Amino acid sequence: MSYSGNSLAMSDMFVLLTGATGGIGEALAQALAQRGANLVLTGRNTSKLEQLKTCLKVRFPECQVTWIPADLRSETGISNLVAKIKESNLKINVLINNAGVSDFVEFESQSAEEIFKQLDLNLRSPILMTQKCLPHLKLHPRSMIVNVGSTFGSIGYPGYSLYCASKFGLRGFSEALSRELHDSSVDVVYVAPRATQTNINSATVDLLNQDLGNDVDSPELVAQQIVSAMERGRPQTFFGWPEKLFVLINAIFPNLVTQSISKQLHTIKKYLDVSGRA
Repeated sequence: MSYSGNSLAMSDMFVLLTGATGGIGEALAQALAQRGANLVLTGRNTSKLEQLKTCLKVRFPECQVTWIPADLRSETGISNLVAKIKESNLKINVLINNAGVSDFVEFESQSAEEIFKQLDLNLRSPILMTQKCLPHLKLHPRSMIVNVGSTFGSIGYPGYSLYCASKFGLRGFSEALSRELHDSSVDVVYVAPRATQTNINSATVDLLNQDLGNDVDSPELVAQQIVSAMERGRPQTFFGWPEKLFVLINAIFPNLVTQSISKQLHTIKKYLDVSGRA
């Protein structure tokens, strides 16, 4: 569906949110419930899912909240989740692929297991989730897929080779699928937060951001930005300044961004060494 500015109303949304107990996920659940959306929360930590549901029901008693534990790193886990949703007769019309993982580490030192972990959760999982949910989404007059990417889905950055690879892939998948579904009832929205203060960042990453003077957003701010992007329904939205400018420059004049990052490389590698010894 082409962007018309007339997107699905929040009060009409029944949202399946992956990675619901993480920093952005929990904040996003709160922001969506506040706007009147109903939620199906999923993640691996059952106690955190129950706590989040309880909190949401206290704050927003009119909100329908269900949680289903799932391990999205495997095709079986994804298939079981979608089957449980169907068995429960939950009429999902919004899928938010938010679950993800990030490691700040020198590429050469990563094991095959670590490589597959990032690619599986950050890229294969949202692709399979989308494929399995798409037939259900198409049953609705309006529906939406939201893929949570990153600034690093457009800019390659030292220490994040695998994370960048997965997020570049997610952005490409989102763009292609949006065009493929242009004549359908399903909108595909890709959102790209910049650095965010969540527990997937190590203490080393926090120190690196401080040393480089990088702005770091709160999960609550990012959640509000994602909700706004959903309301607008545009295919791609990048958050933060000057990050969104760097994305544009990197697309047109990548050598300029390479030169800028090369000036930071000594500092970046100093923290990479610390991260590698941790």
